Amino acid sequence: MKPTKTVGTQTATLAEIARAAGVSAPTVSKVLNGRADVAPSTRTRVEELLRTHGYRRRRAEATRSPLIDLVFHELESAWAMEVIRGVENVARDAGLSVVLSESAGRLTPGRTWADQVAARRPHGVILVLSGLDESQRALLTSRSIPFVVMDPAGDPGTDVPSIGATNWQGGLAATRHLVELGHTRIGAISGPSRMMCSRARVDGYRAALETAGVPVDPSLIVTGDFHHEAGYRLGLALLRREDRPTAVFAGNDLQALGLYEAARELGLRIPEDLSVVGFDDLPVARWVGPPLTTVRQPLTEMAEAAAKLVLDLGREEESPVATRVELATSLVVRSSTAAPGA
Repeated sequence: MKPTKTVGTQTATLAEIARAAGVSAPTVSKVLNGRADVAPSTRTRVEELLRTHGYRRRRAEATRSPLIDLVFHELESAWAMEVIRGVENVARDAGLSVVLSESAGRLTPGRTWADQVAARRPHGVILVLSGLDESQRALLTSRSIPFVVMDPAGDPGTDVPSIGATNWQGGLAATRHLVELGHTRIGAISGPSRMMCSRARVDGYRAALETAGVPVDPSLIVTGDFHHEAGYRLGLALLRREDRPTAVFAGNDLQALGLYEAARELGLRIPEDLSVVGFDDLPVARWVGPPLTTVRQPLTEMAEAAAKLVLDLGREEESPVATRVELATSLVVRSSTAAPGA
């Protein structure tokens, strides 16, 4: 068996990789299959040669397990459940199972994870709010394991398939709604600044204010972490100001719920004293009191699209040109917003 990959005019075979590494072809095969019985120094040398020569196992010769790997940077909220549901929908229809893993808050999984994926040989990998470093991408590519990034934390690059949402438009719609109600002091509790979706939502917030001729007050923009506790803590700080905002755009629903708690603690009524808009439209948004006005991010549909894309990539002999797909967000108006002093 001699799978090949042509880079320029150079064709590297498994045997040639083995000769260059000074090992046997079965040893190279063990590295490709993620076997543990290879010395670390040998594994590193072989992986470097695989990367240098652009080696890629032909898909027809790569035995796959009936799995999709789903990787989260954090796995602890209702947000993640919506994503899991979408991937499960597609996997179930395709007769596949889903393997869940978490990178413990890191934006790229650890090296151990990459070796485990190589050993599992899944149909594909979906990374949520995460990414891959160069060596991890090369490892998956050499094994012909396709991957898709959902809601990428940073710019995934033009050659990485990705599924996202119109975050900028969502931030614009949320803030425009508050401006149209008559609010001029509008706070924002963003997500982590290292995440592209957080920055896009705040950019949309700024654009809505500037378009309406409302000055942007940088002191009303605070950075959270997409968790309930951040919404509560930062909400208290915003609402204790003498010139407190009359409305706040929270970067996600969990932070909005934390803001609800802060408002209750300070004796402020929603929406009479404070209007709140979230982002995501998690199921809980409909059931809190009052029901939350929020920007619907089609999480389940995004996850389904990512799963379908990674399976499509695995069926192609040559992967199609990667595209950046963005699904539309939409404002869902409920009872947490009203005119100032309503």
